[in-house]
Amino acid sequence: MRRLRILALFLLAAAAGCAGRQPAVTAEAPDARALPAAWLSGQAKAVSYSGFRGGQHPDRGDGAVNPGEAEVLEDLQILVRDGFRLIRMYDSRENTRTTLELIRRHDLPFEVLLGVWLDAELSNHEGCPWLLEPIPAEKLTANAAVNREEVLRGIALANEYQDIVVAVAVGNEALETWTDHLVPLEQVIAYVRQVRAAVRQPVTVANSYAWWRDHGATLAAGVDFLGAHSYPLFEGQTIDTALPFLASGIEQTRAALPGRPLMVLEAGWPTTSSEFPDQASEENQRRHYRELMDWSAEKGTTVFFFEAFDEPWKGNPNDPLTAEKHFGLYRVDRTHKAAMRK
Repeated sequence: MRRLRILALFLLAAAAGCAGRQPAVTAEAPDARALPAAWLSGQAKAVSYSGFRGGQHPDRGDGAVNPGEAEVLEDLQILVRDGFRLIRMYDSRENTRTTLELIRRHDLPFEVLLGVWLDAELSNHEGCPWLLEPIPAEKLTANAAVNREEVLRGIALANEYQDIVVAVAVGNEALETWTDHLVPLEQVIAYVRQVRAAVRQPVTVANSYAWWRDHGATLAAGVDFLGAHSYPLFEGQTIDTALPFLASGIEQTRAALPGRPLMVLEAGWPTTSSEFPDQASEENQRRHYRELMDWSAEKGTTVFFFEAFDEPWKGNPNDPLTAEKHFGLYRVDRTHKAAMRK
């Protein structure tokens, strides 16, 4: 999973402030699928999980170096020990299949929000700050073919692991104005329809709360719930204002799209950051995590904390302190940070 880039998030915040409002979705579609009750209560502990360690990375065009089974099992056992029961994964490739198989084989008490990763089908070189030149047309064509294969893999996993996969997210931030993996809205809707027609689980798309609030009405009509992201730190907030800011944004999104339940599919705080050295710390992550969990229970809103483990492959390879590498509740060596202290 590619993380949000710092400049992009500031651009997102600016765009949200001047975006026009949209017509609201006022009623659920007759066949909208209900989420599990535990997902609507805010009581279950939820976390984003990829599990790539030092020297490992997902396949984003040049092949993957995946964790081994023993490493994934170690991760899952750590999360079980510390009370997590919901896991979000970001694609439907080998690492995700391994994780699902280990959950089943060892009868681990997890439910999974399965991801379907979508690569760029449009070149967003004019909107993405780090995409410095157009993506070649032949690459976009190849990406579209890969996306079609990924959709089929996601459908297959959702059906094969119906006892574990309880919802599917089609695309991750692929509709944002700043993204480097932009997919046309109409194509995302087509993928959502394809997945919903082939699986029994509820289906969503993962985007920022601001995208849903300002642009999401058409897509909301075709999903079973809204999957929203919120990172107050990247929108100019401090640890003192983070929770009220997040809560306000989520309530604005609910008000704009009242016909759909909402889950927060990403929210987190880095423990190290060259970009925000005064705000990134283990104690601030601990505070944000605990405040989010209290808010989640009070509002009956599941929050997937981003993320389980630090992942060195993310972000600027020349900056070991960049925030994207340090969102984990646990370090790369699997020792816990302050947020996981008993």
